[in-house]
Amino acid sequence: MSNTNQGIEDATNVVECHDSKGSLADCGHSRCAAVVLFGKFGKRKNEKKCFFFFFFTHLIVTLNKLLTFEKAQINLAFCSLNRNFATMKTAIVGGGAAGFFLAVCLKEMRPEMEVTIFERSHHVLAKVKVSGGGRCNCTNTFEGVNDLSAVYPRGHRLMKRLMRQFSQRDAMAWFERHGVRLTVQEDHCVFPQSQQSQTIIDCLLGSARRLGVSIVTGRRISHLDELQGFDFVAVTTGGQPKAEGLAWLQAAGHAIEQPVASLFSLSVADESLCELMGTVVDPVQVMIPGTRLRASGALLVTHWGVSGPAILRLSSYAARELNEAGYEVPLSIDWLGTSEHEAQLLVGDLRSRYGQRQLANARPTELPARLWHHLLAKSMGQQKAQLTWSELGKKDLNRLVNVLCNDTYRTSGRPVFKDEFVTCGGIALSGVNPTTLESRHRPGLYFAGEVLDIDGVTGGFNLQAAWTTAYAVARAIGGELAEVSRS
Repeated sequence: MSNTNQGIEDATNVVECHDSKGSLADCGHSRCAAVVLFGKFGKRKNEKKCFFFFFFTHLIVTLNKLLTFEKAQINLAFCSLNRNFATMKTAIVGGGAAGFFLAVCLKEMRPEMEVTIFERSHHVLAKVKVSGGGRCNCTNTFEGVNDLSAVYPRGHRLMKRLMRQFSQRDAMAWFERHGVRLTVQEDHCVFPQSQQSQTIIDCLLGSARRLGVSIVTGRRISHLDELQGFDFVAVTTGGQPKAEGLAWLQAAGHAIEQPVASLFSLSVADESLCELMGTVVDPVQVMIPGTRLRASGALLVTHWGVSGPAILRLSSYAARELNEAGYEVPLSIDWLGTSEHEAQLLVGDLRSRYGQRQLANARPTELPARLWHHLLAKSMGQQKAQLTWSELGKKDLNRLVNVLCNDTYRTSGRPVFKDEFVTCGGIALSGVNPTTLESRHRPGLYFAGEVLDIDGVTGGFNLQAAWTTAYAVARAIGGELAEVSRS
């Protein structure tokens, strides 16, 4: 073993001398002189010998450096395991879903650590209260999701990595073990069996209090210097409507992706459409003409325009494009959610089956009567809408198919609801460690939840991102190589 180490040391010195002095003959080491002689010999006799000598010498040095690095990492890990957690304190800035989940997980991993949550308002978990229409869509089974980019327009690569630590199955098991009975809907959305968001709030808040987490409300943190007494700081402030809300983190060296709204309904300045408020069609396909941005799902007509899962998904995919356009873009709706060819077959079948019946009285079963009358009037006018199917000409049929598959409106903005607000943007992911979510600019500073540039479509995906990122931070602060219990 000693001969091997000596060989490595000699090879290392040779390379270091070569790198620093440029000429081995000038360094004075006998082993380097030997290399020079060997090099001269190789030059005269066989240049390949000299090449392979230096190649293997560099290889040995590289391997030695890797072994040294691994030793340092292992020593660092053992040092982390020997931390005196009883004397350490963690500050969590933000009393939302990610903040409370992080606090509870950390205290379960390290009960002796002091953990404090700082919330700027006087009410914690406010967004959880209104999420899912007050029922709290706490996660999703991810069934049928083959590519995370379909549900996480931003941050899908990071989420794929982090969900190896804490997946949707882990989240469901965690809540079940903490006394929350869950139920899965047909659309794969997961809710508390009580159908009340207060169940999730009681679980998180009760667990935090039971474990001794300190909760400070009405305290706004605007500078990291305010938290100098803490060993670790985790920022879980959620999405910010403006970049100014992240200025204190930008001052710490972090790049900020411009925050813009995501997951919102759209206003449509078309009175005839808005008169159909309350109408639901499922499924439809919506898209922004001239782009690849499209989404499918249920659509709800409201008194201001359109909403529902299809619109919310589209708003998430097109968040930045819609913002740049001032939320005024063309919006195309395929009411049948099928191809134009299938729509032509459907219309042809209706004509052959109901030739002597009025158009208004024979419609596709997928469409509500009020919407069907609206589409007839839009495609051919009120008078022709009173004709029978057999009286329609080819042009009329083509216009009807076009409206069914490509009913276009102009959006006129987006309504703002302050209770439930999701943003894209935030802390640029390039500035954090992809495994621990620790700042690359400030050791001991971590991020979790929507403050990161991660956001998902509707369906429980944003709360899953909160649970996943919070768990990763808790595990990192608690000691990455420690045996961590998820119960």
